[in-house]
Amino acid sequence: MISRIDLRGDALPEGGALRDLLPRAEFDVEAALEKVRPICEDVHHRGTAALIEYARKFDGVELEQVRVPAEALKTALEELDPAVRAALEESIRRARIVHREQRRTEHTTQVVPGGTVTEKWVPVERVGLYAPGGRSVYPSSVVMNVVPAQEAGVESIALASPPQKPAFEGDPAGGLPHQTILAACALLGVDEVYAAGGAQAVAMFAYGTEECPPANMVTGPGNIWVAAAKRYFTGKIGIDTEAGPTEIAVLADATADPVHVAADLISQAEHDPLAAAVLVTDSAELADAVERELEPQVAATKHVEDRIKPALAGKQSAIVLVDSLEAGLKVVDAYGAEHLEIQTADAAAWAARVRNAGAIFVGPWAPVSLGDYCAGSNHVLPTGGCACHSSGLSVQSFLRGIHIVDYTRDALAEVTHHVVTLAEAEDLPAHGAALKARFGWKVPRS
Repeated sequence: MISRIDLRGDALPEGGALRDLLPRAEFDVEAALEKVRPICEDVHHRGTAALIEYARKFDGVELEQVRVPAEALKTALEELDPAVRAALEESIRRARIVHREQRRTEHTTQVVPGGTVTEKWVPVERVGLYAPGGRSVYPSSVVMNVVPAQEAGVESIALASPPQKPAFEGDPAGGLPHQTILAACALLGVDEVYAAGGAQAVAMFAYGTEECPPANMVTGPGNIWVAAAKRYFTGKIGIDTEAGPTEIAVLADATADPVHVAADLISQAEHDPLAAAVLVTDSAELADAVERELEPQVAATKHVEDRIKPALAGKQSAIVLVDSLEAGLKVVDAYGAEHLEIQTADAAAWAARVRNAGAIFVGPWAPVSLGDYCAGSNHVLPTGGCACHSSGLSVQSFLRGIHIVDYTRDALAEVTHHVVTLAEAEDLPAHGAALKARFGWKVPRS
């Protein structure tokens, strides 16, 4: 059901050589880019008409308009299962606690007497958020995108999610995003929602349409077509990340419970046949026990043939055997997992040494599923090894730092000769002249 990679016995290679030995899903955004390009440009030129056509082609629904009526949001919330509503409300509450603490404040530094630099943080004006709705629907992703944007102070928030086929003839929810998506938007006070999915939704936010003003930034997870569209618009709009298939890596030793480890690997494998489930361990006995445990747990759950089995059997998933936890730490740092669980003795100490991960889950009582919903952390995280250089979604994702420079005449005079010297060293004499002009073309000397 899951393959093994044995890295015991020899010294582990460094850098890219080690990364090349580790499992990873194939996710060719560059190839997808050529397919989404004409879709994006069609939305640019035809706007809402193109979105309606792609809803018919890709989602199998007939739309009269793309924006979701306010009444549909209200109805979705009224009809939401009370238990689901309570769970979403708790998820929102915990996310707000964490994300509110991330908000940076303005800070002024006095560089010299009379010379200050202030850094102020300004939210982007408008964001377009994406909530997937294809193989699965994710109201939790609505929470994870909307809460940090709101806590950052973003004034205009819009959300797009694919329209769903009618469940029966005359279904009033047909052609709308999934009802739990709409209910989550209503709970969060987001009333600008669009029935649009895939690359066309990203294009709608990037270019704007008759119904939807353009956004400054697009965030949220999605399939390869969403990732490719984000790459296409990089530079025109801000993006969070080109999210790929989800990943879990577990660093475990002989103290780990194989029941827990197997359950956690399966929990990510159920997302997608390309989802990655990786166990890194110095215990062959644990590896054997986890393999034995996978069989009955997989058999007892849903999505077995279309998601879990292909995900666990794919080249992106494996049990990696290492000589020691030190070697295991080196492996998980090279892998840079979206989600990394530490299930070892003294797990907190090992977690503190990890350099590369989207989020770290410490010990047996902090599974990834907790972070997906109710830990308070954000589950929109870097994938595909991007955790080596990128962070997950946060309040900072929606803020821009702006430096405000304020110098008096004396403070400028004191440093002018240095500025002129550096300008001339770079063969940019007009830069120096801009200061000389303020002092009668003479360079003041301190």
